[in-house]
Amino acid sequence: MSTKKSVNLALQGGGAHGAFGWGVLDKILEDGRLYIEGISATSAGTMNALVYASGLESSGKKGAREALEYFWRQVSYLGQMSNPLSYLPWMNLPQFKHINENYQKFNYYFHEFVGRVISPYQLNPMGINPLRHLLKSVIDFESIQKCDGVKLFINATNVRTGQTKIFHNNELDADVAMASACLPYMFHAVQIEGETYWDGGYTGNPALFPLFYNTVSKDIVILHINPVEREQIPVTAQAINNRINEISFNASLVNELRAVSFVSKLLKNHWLQTDYQKRYREILVHSIRADEAMRSYSLSSKFNTSWSFLKELRDLGRNVASQWLENNFDQIGKNTTCDLETEYYTRSS
Repeated sequence: MSTKKSVNLALQGGGAHGAFGWGVLDKILEDGRLYIEGISATSAGTMNALVYASGLESSGKKGAREALEYFWRQVSYLGQMSNPLSYLPWMNLPQFKHINENYQKFNYYFHEFVGRVISPYQLNPMGINPLRHLLKSVIDFESIQKCDGVKLFINATNVRTGQTKIFHNNELDADVAMASACLPYMFHAVQIEGETYWDGGYTGNPALFPLFYNTVSKDIVILHINPVEREQIPVTAQAINNRINEISFNASLVNELRAVSFVSKLLKNHWLQTDYQKRYREILVHSIRADEAMRSYSLSSKFNTSWSFLKELRDLGRNVASQWLENNFDQIGKNTTCDLETEYYTRSS
């Protein structure tokens, strides 16, 4: 029987694509060989992290898996409430799938256009967001604040300073969760203790540095939801907008990985004086990616909350995680399993 190994997770955001992250977490929990010491998360990754921690604290791994499925089912239900087509019984049949997808695209681009000319403070002056109620009904924030089962580091962007804000377990509540997922052209900025916050993806998707300084585990498993690379150059308005979104929300993570690669090179080649070497420690980086599959999904699909689509992403996440565990589990604690030098440092130079 394999020895259980300790890792940290870094969970990216990506709207409904966060269901891919649900699938990865579900497979890790089912597999049972990894102990998750800390999680740094942003946006949809934040939702997965909070629901996971709440379920784990309440009823262990089984509770975490059940909580994640219940949360995403409720996300789908909320989406159906805003989609008039969902009230037609036959619209959930496979042959009508393309109609639902086209509606989702229309709905996204309509709100995208409106959001560029009309502020959410004008469209929704009361700042009503059903997600807040869902979070409060699913997540036991009080238990998360006191729990020691997993260390959480939730990312949000300070609107005034433009800097990343990291919220720790004892600070977590529904406001923090909403701040981490607050897209400014869709929702009111979130006020927390006199400061104003937007989606954490702008400055850390997610931030890795809290895991360096606040955990013992030297292995970080990054769950990529946004493709890092695309071979084809976008030429349509939709493709251009999609690629801009991916680059913007990957930029901070890529920069941190370049820094990790640089420090790893210094340590490996003994280029640091002894006194300085003591200030750094080796970080082993692993990536769970499904670039080929995720490239096929458009930006508008991040707002597709149909249950069939969410299950499709969940199953994709489970399959990718299963393959990753099979290929890389033995290297955890020993070696970095992604080529930082090539992927994030040399190639970017």
